Amino acid sequence: GAITFSGDDYKLLGVDLSELSELERTLEEAGLNNEIPTLFIAEVVLTYMENTRSDALIQWAAEHFPRACFLVYEQVHPEDPFGYVMQQHFSQLNTALHSLAQYPDCEAQQRRFLGKGWTECSVMDMNEFFTCCIPEDEQQRVQTLEPFDEYEEWHLKCSHYFVLAASKGMEPSWTPLSPSVAVPCHTGPVGMAGSVPAAVCAKLSGIPGLRRYGHHSVLIKPNVVLTTGGFGEEDGQHCRVRNFFVLSKHAGHWEAVCVTQNIPDKRWGERLYHTVSCLSDTLALVVGGRTSPSSTGLGMLWLKFPETCDASGPDDVAVEFVSLQPAAEAAALRWRHSTTEITFKGEQYLFVYGGRSALEPVLGDWHFLHAPELSYTEIAVEGPVPESRHSHSACSWEGGVLIAGGLGAAEQPLGSVFLLRELEHGFQWQTIETHPPLVPRYSHTAHVHEGKLLLVGGVWFRASSVPGVTVINLMTGLCLNYVINLEHLEWPLMLHNHSSVFLPNEKELLVIGGGGNCFSFGTHLNPEPVLLSLSSILISH
Repeated sequence: GAITFSGDDYKLLGVDLSELSELERTLEEAGLNNEIPTLFIAEVVLTYMENTRSDALIQWAAEHFPRACFLVYEQVHPEDPFGYVMQQHFSQLNTALHSLAQYPDCEAQQRRFLGKGWTECSVMDMNEFFTCCIPEDEQQRVQTLEPFDEYEEWHLKCSHYFVLAASKGMEPSWTPLSPSVAVPCHTGPVGMAGSVPAAVCAKLSGIPGLRRYGHHSVLIKPNVVLTTGGFGEEDGQHCRVRNFFVLSKHAGHWEAVCVTQNIPDKRWGERLYHTVSCLSDTLALVVGGRTSPSSTGLGMLWLKFPETCDASGPDDVAVEFVSLQPAAEAAALRWRHSTTEITFKGEQYLFVYGGRSALEPVLGDWHFLHAPELSYTEIAVEGPVPESRHSHSACSWEGGVLIAGGLGAAEQPLGSVFLLRELEHGFQWQTIETHPPLVPRYSHTAHVHEGKLLLVGGVWFRASSVPGVTVINLMTGLCLNYVINLEHLEWPLMLHNHSSVFLPNEKELLVIGGGGNCFSFGTHLNPEPVLLSLSSILISH
């Protein structure tokens, strides 16, 4: 070891941390006084060492410094899909992360330090750290620095890094990880009631156009699904996807074809986080979406399918721009919102709710648009107004709407479920109490089947597992979580920014796309659509 730079109050040493006698000798040469309080900072350092070596270093520091603090920042949770992509990245660089196998979670890291001579140790993942230890004004400052729309990637990245503070011999004790903001605790495992098997669709593999995220899929008639928009693979590159795909089922197998669009302006098809609502066999409506996070909204489009189209679905789609009344325009200037069909006094309406816009990071307003001419209609709504949210789910149910989860104003996932139900003169918001309480989540999809609300995937802050399928009994409020069994998949399934379609006859969910950019570790797009079989969990309740 050698002193490579020496200033009055700063010394830089080049030394192999696994050679402890060499480290000791170099520190002594540099004039370090072990008796005064000493802070060790290891920012993604220990994990690159073999565990026996890093363990020895942690123990050495405790034994040689009577008053010391040790701060660690590095990766955690190797076992879930994001963790898998993260590990692959470091392995490809020939810099494998050694700590993960032996110390896969925060609790294991805490036990590690307490067992190696440190008397106090606190640890939290970076979602908890950002939420609890960063003052609210600083959180808000950071959140408004630039247009930002990668919440899923940010929260997943933060759930795979932790900060740990250990100390010994400090008077008063050293507690840098004490929460300054009072928020509900997100730790603790999520109880699972069982599992749901996942299988790939044989004939849908190898179709690059289905590798996308931020897109939308809708059932336009039984066994015919239209997928539009999003970001993914097209013509051999990653871009905003213009092509529409129609998936249809023949003789028990799903097939996909790329459909041609008759579009006056090619850019209309390029959008993420929009909604598509099917108003009839021949007509669907695209609402909102974005190109970049600073785009101001893309208006609405009609998608018209030929009336003659057979069971395999339309072979071309005519796209027309919708000219809206000024009162209805605000409904279209948003993304990460929901658009749901409802009925009021026997008439069909579209209910556009929440989302975000270029000006507002989260919206809590709603709009009733009378179908099919989309005239803006004032309808009275009473009851407790849900807090603003985007990336929530919304389903039609008994003429009204079920809203679940979402990301709220402070970029915190929400666990509330609301029903907007029809009264004689308007609608009323009602809270649906779930028990055990629904784990807060966003970026999931949702479906209703026979009085049960199904939530699929999403992002939550409980890093011990990833969201699978949650079933909420709308009569009793009973809320059960199921893990997705991936043993028949050869790749990690990322269930955020995906789309899904529920097939009531088969009691199956067809999950299309999903994934995203995984921090600096590369982009993971689910390579092919997946079928989740729900028959066992829908019968058992």
